[in-house]
Amino acid sequence: MKILAIDDQQLVLLPLEKRLTALGYEVKTEGNAEAGIETYKSFQPDLVIVDINMPEISGIDVVKFIRVEEKSTTPIMVLSGNTDDAIITEGFELGINDYMKKPLSLNEISARVKRLIGAAETNILVENNDNIIIEQRCVGVVIPCYNEEERLLSTEFLDFVDKHSGYHLCFVNDGSKDNTLEVLNNLRKGRESFITVYDCEKNGGKAEAVRLGMLHMAKKEDLDYIGFLDADLSTDLADFDDLVSTIENSEYKIVSGSRIARMGADITKESARKIISLTVNFIIRKILKMEFKDTQCGAKIFHKDIINTAFGSKFLTKWLFDVEIFIRVRKQYGLQKAKQILCEKPLKRWIHADGSKLSMKDSIKIMGQLGQIAWVLR
Repeated sequence: MKILAIDDQQLVLLPLEKRLTALGYEVKTEGNAEAGIETYKSFQPDLVIVDINMPEISGIDVVKFIRVEEKSTTPIMVLSGNTDDAIITEGFELGINDYMKKPLSLNEISARVKRLIGAAETNILVENNDNIIIEQRCVGVVIPCYNEEERLLSTEFLDFVDKHSGYHLCFVNDGSKDNTLEVLNNLRKGRESFITVYDCEKNGGKAEAVRLGMLHMAKKEDLDYIGFLDADLSTDLADFDDLVSTIENSEYKIVSGSRIARMGADITKESARKIISLTVNFIIRKILKMEFKDTQCGAKIFHKDIINTAFGSKFLTKWLFDVEIFIRVRKQYGLQKAKQILCEKPLKRWIHADGSKLSMKDSIKIMGQLGQIAWVLR
């Protein structure tokens, strides 16, 4: 039996195609509605799975083509994050057979496919514990790496990307002198569609590594949001997913993690570093003219349309690029609008990891860099 899947997000199509193929179906995928219609004519599938929100031609238009123009009874399943009642009603009035709201699991999709068209003749048993989630949104995560060989041997990154199909991780090797690049390339093997390795031959510092990674990921058309996260996972991936949930369910353009201890959050930091951090944060608030409690947390998520504003040009400083981002946004949108589109969200857990690249001496140098920012970007 043949299945045609149409969605403009490759991070949705890839795991879907892999699972349905493993179940014994013949599967073809298309990344836009126009190509999907042409493939439908030649492929003559037994089932069409289609997204609603696609550029130029929508999934509803695909349904109209099949039901009205072709007068076909081919079963149609809608797989979409669109929860508009009017759209859902229109779909059923046109004759769709099922409407699945993202996020949902591949196990559920597989069960619904079997209910509609039956099991494939060469049905292969798929382990239920391999239950990947098809997300409503697609997210790019930039992870700067400098001499992170040992930290990257952890399975946390792979475990997360294997379970969350809506994420694409971009590891930026910032001219590491150890075997970081080799470890990263090994991580990517077999997951090339979900993991990118961006290699900088020379060490340019965290600010430039993040900037280059963000601009690189912005070129991927199927991503809705792009963020960055420290390789030491002092903010874990579950907390980062909470930041993503906040931005996708709001009008915010930037959601920044905050390590300020409150609401029972498990946040620990060395006492001396904490004192310096509080002092720096006080000065930053005066420069920004915004009541941000923690600008320097290494976990932030951005709406794709603000990436060029935030990262389009090189940063002045090595460690305070986060502050520069907020200043750029304030200049672009004005102070009042900037306050409306910036959100600070407390993290549930944050732990200062051993081997931090930021020394106490660097922390003191930050004071001078703050003065530089205040003067140049005034």
